[in-house]
Amino acid sequence: MMKKAQNEVREITRNKKDIREVDLDEMHYLTAVIKETLRLHPILPLLTPRESCRDAKIQGYDIAVGTQVFINVWAIGRDPGLWDNPEEFHPERFLTSSIDFKGHNFRFIPFGAGRRGCPGISFSITTIKLVLAKLLHYFDWTLPDGTRGVDLESWT
Repeated sequence: MMKKAQNEVREITRNKKDIREVDLDEMHYLTAVIKETLRLHPILPLLTPRESCRDAKIQGYDIAVGTQVFINVWAIGRDPGLWDNPEEFHPERFLTSSIDFKGHNFRFIPFGAGRRGCPGISFSITTIKLVLAKLLHYFDWTLPDGTRGVDLESWT
């Protein structure tokens, strides 16, 4: 997966000395890798508490007005009812999906959603893409002392 992302970055920036922000729009696999990373490892596993503004019934539970509700983003990202093979790192799931970072789809809300969502989404995603693209563009990453990727999988 890292090699695939690295090849994409290097192909797009083939004859360029540096990566520009406009190049990031073409890096679809890199974006999918970032989305998959944030699905499995959200920045904040629990969003800041919300308070219900009216009585509600959600999945058979009565939520009274004034109740504090915590949104467990970590659990949503690993819910087998929402994701196929949720414990696997599989960036390709986002290549054919229209799910974005902005919280329009409640299956994927790494920055929250609605009016209480993070105001810095665009800045942070652009920064993450740019830094990761530069790391993949300029460096060849390997594991130390002949360690293989499959050896790391056995640690979990």
